Amino acid sequence: MAPNSPFINFPNSTVHSSQVPITPLESWLPMASRAAPPPLPRRPPPRVLLLRHPHHFSLLDRPLPDGFRFLKPWESPLPLDGFLSSAEARSAEAILTSARAPVTADLLRRLPEVRLVISTSAGHNHIDLAECRRRGIAVAGAGDTKSEEVADLAVGLLIDVLRKVSASDRYVRRGLWSSEGEFALGSKLGGKRVGIVGLGRIGLEVAKRLEAFGCAISYNSRKKKPHISYPFYSNVHELATNCDVLVICCGLNEQTHHMINREVLLALGKEGVIVNIGRGPIINEKEMVQLLVQGELGGAGLDVFEKEPYVPEELLGLDNVVLSPHAAVLTPETVSNLCDLIIGNLEAFFSNKPLLSPVLDE
Repeated sequence: MAPNSPFINFPNSTVHSSQVPITPLESWLPMASRAAPPPLPRRPPPRVLLLRHPHHFSLLDRPLPDGFRFLKPWESPLPLDGFLSSAEARSAEAILTSARAPVTADLLRRLPEVRLVISTSAGHNHIDLAECRRRGIAVAGAGDTKSEEVADLAVGLLIDVLRKVSASDRYVRRGLWSSEGEFALGSKLGGKRVGIVGLGRIGLEVAKRLEAFGCAISYNSRKKKPHISYPFYSNVHELATNCDVLVICCGLNEQTHHMINREVLLALGKEGVIVNIGRGPIINEKEMVQLLVQGELGGAGLDVFEKEPYVPEELLGLDNVVLSPHAAVLTPETVSNLCDLIIGNLEAFFSNKPLLSPVLDE
């Protein structure tokens, strides 16, 4: 047999062929005994930059999900600007943010690896969507997780203002009932003409609730809704002229900034009430405060403010104003659903699956 030959010679054998091929030994071994192929290199976990502390998770004492590396600027000795210039931040592939942490074009330019932005807010005015489109960055929002809770608070604020619930509560607690007598009369909700500014998901939920109270609904939006029977006003001033109540449900952008100004509020009238669960700067806050103090506007229920968390001092002493600390969505159910949605969007994106609540595709 020649050296290294795969054959064996049988010179005196009755085997007709003088050579028989040798079967390699390893082919006779059971599959489990064979050498395993080298493992594929594991991809490092995706890096997610947290622009603010993820309070939705901490409210529920819920840990951040496994499978991701979360970059937390507040744990760095560097100031935020310095951290954002670091190699660690520049490696981020996703951003988790909220309304108080804007995602600007400048920020995105500093983070070249970012391919996904997730916002926990209902609105998106804090994200430069045009820059995200230009860069091919996917954006996910809160979807429908908050609509019902925000609508509940809008109606609650309106009832509180009209029926003076918070004001009468203070009246009783101060011991004034026994010394001052009966409290001032409130106003009935049923029959009120309510104008909704922004008839999107939240606006429709508000309309559904107020219709059940017997209110007459009309609305202003970017365009008339084809399958909605409520009266439509293309001009918010005209809407206010024909309403007792305005409920602000629209998002903030260049067109809606200070859209509710002195003229609109005067059109609402001295008995008129405004409720804002949209964004603070949609109302010209200075002009609204002046009209409330002067008695030219009946009342206000406010969950959002122009320069949060600052609230104009004049509002604090007005019994016809009800204030809420931008808390329309803060129920355990909503916070839990939002945490699930954040995790679901992260897992979907980094598994090359469709986002659960895309913004740019809406």
